[in-house]
Amino acid sequence: MPKRGNENDMMEAYWIGLMSSSGYRKKDLAKPVIGIVNSYTDANPGHKPFAELVKYVKEGIWAAGGTPAEFGVPGPCDGMAQGAGMHYILPQRDLIAASVETMVSAHGFDGLVFLGSCDKIIPGMLMAAIHLDLPALFLTAGAMLPYEDGGKIYCTSDLKEAIGKFNKGKIDEETFDRWRTNMCSSAGTCSMYGTANTMGALLEATGVAPFGSSTMLFCDGEKGRQARDVGERIVELVQEGRPFSTYMNEVVLANAIKHVSATGGSTNAVLHSMAIAKVMGSKLTLKDVDAIQSSVPVIAKFKPSAGLNINDFHRAGGVPAVLATIRDYLDLNVPLAFAGTTLGEYLDTYKGNIDRNVIHSVDDALYADGCFAVLSGNLAPLGAVVKKSGVEPQMQHHVGPAVVFNSEEEVRDYLLNKKVEPGSVLVIRYEGPQGGPGMRELSIPAAMLVGMGLHTSVAMVTDGRFSGATRGPCVGHVAPEAWAGGPLALVKDGDIIEIDLNKNLLNLQVAPEELERRKDEVQKPVRKLKGVLAAYRAGVAGAEQGAVWLYRDDWQE
Repeated sequence: MPKRGNENDMMEAYWIGLMSSSGYRKKDLAKPVIGIVNSYTDANPGHKPFAELVKYVKEGIWAAGGTPAEFGVPGPCDGMAQGAGMHYILPQRDLIAASVETMVSAHGFDGLVFLGSCDKIIPGMLMAAIHLDLPALFLTAGAMLPYEDGGKIYCTSDLKEAIGKFNKGKIDEETFDRWRTNMCSSAGTCSMYGTANTMGALLEATGVAPFGSSTMLFCDGEKGRQARDVGERIVELVQEGRPFSTYMNEVVLANAIKHVSATGGSTNAVLHSMAIAKVMGSKLTLKDVDAIQSSVPVIAKFKPSAGLNINDFHRAGGVPAVLATIRDYLDLNVPLAFAGTTLGEYLDTYKGNIDRNVIHSVDDALYADGCFAVLSGNLAPLGAVVKKSGVEPQMQHHVGPAVVFNSEEEVRDYLLNKKVEPGSVLVIRYEGPQGGPGMRELSIPAAMLVGMGLHTSVAMVTDGRFSGATRGPCVGHVAPEAWAGGPLALVKDGDIIEIDLNKNLLNLQVAPEELERRKDEVQKPVRKLKGVLAAYRAGVAGAEQGAVWLYRDDWQE
């Protein structure tokens, strides 16, 4: 009978008594007890499929000689939290990690299966798995069905851009109402290569989730078979004594970052990768992430940066096809938890078909040096991030006058009610990890810009974030943030800003003496806080450190 972390036999007996009242038999408790961390909720589509999938995971665990024990964690949806609710989304990444850590450490499970989808849940679960270092596997819910209307295929990112189209009179109210009712057409993760599917694909690329699991439609029969396989495999990992660190380390994370870059993933993956590295004890910096991601060519693009959706990615070969294509850029000696081989051994026997119209060869790459640009300059001394592969060529170097806003609400009101001058640079500050607080994503304003047809003439710069559903010249993660005294606080309307994605520059064309003088004029907006957000502001690190909060590496022992 496994110990629960206490050598006192009487306490062990007490644990058995309580577990017995939950329906477990004594012989069940002599088996490996597998905690199933389930982010199921019927409050949003990305997690709803787990109500069924968890049953198959439990079947697999029982069949392999283990005992499943399910518990829940929050499953917030970034899309539903747009606007005021977005303050609470990024803090939940660390809260999810902490809730898993405290539950598992209190109950003493032998291994873990994580059922998670979406933007903050997967990275939060990864942070917990790394910290706990028990045998662990992951399974995502699968992708949402794409929506067809008038012979065209749409998904969630198109709905965001439709707001701008409706505001400009490009579509009528009837069309807009039909789209917002139907574009998110089923359960599953949004059918685009946003943060949710970027992070799901990252799990596959590290080998801790079944291949095909993130790009597959949620309703595919294979999902149930994958769930059973995950249940069986986790028992084997426990019996073999393989902790999570066997499969998740700096080398594996570098491979995963390369996959994200090669497929044009979300900028949020940069933030989460740095947070994951912090929990791992790695000294990975933003500069390091840039060097890793820029070392691989971009061989595929999907919505919102291209016309293809996540199901197109799956049919073209998915994550394994990408890994096979960029194998010369990867460390092939890393072991794969789910496949039970090394990455090189797996790819040596890979026989999947690859659609080269979707997943290009290295010789026919879309871009030579990664999908992101990590910028620096006098406006971002500690860095900023933009999805270069989602920016039109004519906007990869842009010089224009600043129009300054102190919140997301201000810029949304401006886009809805004022004339936006072509050539402008919309600066949205005090939306960083501390200032927001919570580093809100400005995906609605960014999508409105595209819908209004201004993404080829107007740029955005912010210390907040952008969504995986964002395309266009949108520079985020500016560090240090305005709230912490970063130069973004010194920008005034009309100041000239230069953005150069090819030279990795973000500069404010104002004399140093003038910037020094302006420091005395800075007035932060009044944002009184209490509860979770007050604690978050007091403890969160900057975007250049992954905005880690409860898992900072500089807390006192």
